[in-house]
Amino acid sequence: MFSSYPEKCFLKRINTRMVLSFTALVFLFAIFFGMGLLCRFFGKKLADVESRLKMSVQQNEEISRQVQKLIEVYAELKGRPVEVVRREIIKEGVSTNDLLVEAVSRIAPAVVSVVVSKDVPQFEITYVNPFGDDPFFKDFDIRIPQYRRKGTTEQKVGAGTGFIISNQGYIVTNRHLVDDLSARYTVLLSSGLQKEAQVLYRDNEIDIAVLKVEGSGYPTVVLGDSDKLKLGQSVFAIGNALGEYNNSVSVGVISGLNRNLEAFGVAGSEKLRNVIQTDAAINPGNSGGPLANLNGEVVGVNVAYNRNAENIGFSIPINAIKAIIAPYLK
Repeated sequence: MFSSYPEKCFLKRINTRMVLSFTALVFLFAIFFGMGLLCRFFGKKLADVESRLKMSVQQNEEISRQVQKLIEVYAELKGRPVEVVRREIIKEGVSTNDLLVEAVSRIAPAVVSVVVSKDVPQFEITYVNPFGDDPFFKDFDIRIPQYRRKGTTEQKVGAGTGFIISNQGYIVTNRHLVDDLSARYTVLLSSGLQKEAQVLYRDNEIDIAVLKVEGSGYPTVVLGDSDKLKLGQSVFAIGNALGEYNNSVSVGVISGLNRNLEAFGVAGSEKLRNVIQTDAAINPGNSGGPLANLNGEVVGVNVAYNRNAENIGFSIPINAIKAIIAPYLK
């Protein structure tokens, strides 16, 4: 008889090898599957990190460009080489207040006060007896006041602000400030001189007008780019606040963009479209004055404010009027 023992041993060896091979395959499959999951997981993480790094680099580049621009403006105002100023800024630092002071000093000479005046009737009071020479009432000494016109006198009836855009004496202001055809307009320059102004242009769509004073060699503003304004960006308004305090400065930020509203004034109401909102105080008398950035560039024309709230003012974006005033910039 043949023993079956060798066959059983052979089968056991085969079964053992198969189990080990299968186990190895499962183990390898698990390793590769796990590696795939890990690669997929870390791949997403790496992509996210890479995306954030790119955004950070872009933001840093934008900040660097803005800082470089501010340094160039500051160097120009100081009349010193950019590299020297950059080293001083790195060493000592330049505050926002320093930039604001420089920006105001740059734009203020070109800001003017606009005074509106016209001939106003004058009256005198006389007292008369309504019964005339009637003898019945002669002992009662009855007198009633009666107003009688006595010529006219020139009086100030309004005030606002403007800014010079050309050294030939062209000035931008609001149309609603100079819409009275019978009034006379006087411009008070930052130097203290007064000049009679002629209204050359009143726009029918935008609350903008252009004035002209005789002479040349006037200081002018620099026009900025209102399309680049950002929420929270620092700005300031400058003008003839309350018609009494010329070149008053108020500081704030861009509170909103592309606002639509209806403004009310003496001449009626007017719809304002796509205007800038700022919390820089805009008071009566600021109409027609500039809203400027920290580079000293005009980015808006102050036009209205909300009477029912504090520090909610509105300006016409400077880019909206560039085509209108282009002929006067030459």
